[in-house]
Amino acid sequence: MPISIVSSERPTAAAERDPGWREAALRKRMRGSLDVFAEMALESGGFRPAAHHRRLIAALEANAAARSGRLLVHMPPGAAKSTYASVLFPAWWLARNPGRALIAACHTRQLAEHFGRQVRSTLEEHGVRLGATICGQQRAARRFATEAGANYYATSVNGPVVGRRADLVLIDDPVRSQAEADSPGARDRLWDWFRGDLVTRLRPGGSVVLVMTRWHPDDLAGRLADADGWRALVLPALAEADDPLGRAPGDPLWPEWEDAATLEERRAAVGERTWAAQYQQRPYLRRGGVFTAGRIGIVEAEELPALAAAEQVRAWDLAASEATAGLDPDWTVGLRLARTATGFVVLDVQRMRRGPAEVEAAIRAAAARDGEAVAIGLPQDPGQAGRAQVRHLVRQLAGFRVRTSPERGTKEARAAPVAAQAQAGNLSFVRAPWNAALLEELEAFPLGVKDDQVDALSRAFAMLTQAPAVATRRAGMPLLAR
Repeated sequence: MPISIVSSERPTAAAERDPGWREAALRKRMRGSLDVFAEMALESGGFRPAAHHRRLIAALEANAAARSGRLLVHMPPGAAKSTYASVLFPAWWLARNPGRALIAACHTRQLAEHFGRQVRSTLEEHGVRLGATICGQQRAARRFATEAGANYYATSVNGPVVGRRADLVLIDDPVRSQAEADSPGARDRLWDWFRGDLVTRLRPGGSVVLVMTRWHPDDLAGRLADADGWRALVLPALAEADDPLGRAPGDPLWPEWEDAATLEERRAAVGERTWAAQYQQRPYLRRGGVFTAGRIGIVEAEELPALAAAEQVRAWDLAASEATAGLDPDWTVGLRLARTATGFVVLDVQRMRRGPAEVEAAIRAAAARDGEAVAIGLPQDPGQAGRAQVRHLVRQLAGFRVRTSPERGTKEARAAPVAAQAQAGNLSFVRAPWNAALLEELEAFPLGVKDDQVDALSRAFAMLTQAPAVATRRAGMPLLAR
């Protein structure tokens, strides 16, 4: 879509038709508005800023205009936040601030130089219109200057900044991995570098912008969140209450790029902890202390010995509702566990958030795949509705070994026996895509957001190790107590 030319002056019709006047008006608008410049810079590639990009642009412009501005920007991976904050914004800022300096920092020098190269290329392409050209003597990707004396310097986190001064400090992706985010020492080193090295380089009135996805409650953004003077732009992948963009709860951030269904698939793949932190910007502590996930092994399916069907169970934990916009319900989980000569192995995990009819179909399909010899465990919720649900499911599973029982005791107490086996190194998983989500939930339990897989695992373990004083049904037989 072509950019319209609007001027506060009233040009004559002849002036409006003059290409020279139109070009001059466009240059004036680009220099005065990051939004106009971003749209112009992206136009040749067929891109336009989405709603969340325009909100980011407005926040960056406001921070640049403020004295001693402090801005936190939190968006999920793949939101193109770096395109705007670390490429287009620095080029625009350098053009508008002759004689001033910008320090840009990333988690590695390679990434810092990558962004520097892109900023330099942007100025080379659009510098004439912005009124800023690269100085021929200083053109390195890591360090360059404009003819008007604006300076750009890129460095890595914990990299050298001594001897340099800045009017704008821009930090993008200061954390390189979850392991680094989980390390207290690494968090402290980043904090010390930020306070002791980086922000001390600011000239009076200088501004700071920190752009990152969240990783840990105590990450750099977490330590700055309550500090005086800091404003935050927080845009989760799926909208929550009081969304800054006015989205309805559950709406995706960038539906043209990833719709809600695609994001839910991503959520299932990365696990609840990563989803909450990096996608929803709500990190939580990982370790709950019940399970020692590091003691759980991963085995290849072909390495398993022959497993007797009678030594296998499929236990279900049933959710009360399906996923709808604005809700984050529990998952329905069906976990298949086997007992071997050396311990226990999780063979499969079925995990879904669907309506009752779809859940029922999934339970029947899993039973058909597992075979009649694999016992099926179903929880019975208290009350008449729970008993009716179980009776209905048992009827649908005629011909299979079905065990039902109410949940007794706390979740921690029910999980303790299988957690002890995990601690002893007697629990393993078959290598599969569901491994990461299950490991993450086990490590977080009981402090994590979800515990449906833990409940299913606890039930499955109890089925294999305890005498079944529970209801059982086989094809053509009445409901029995065994």
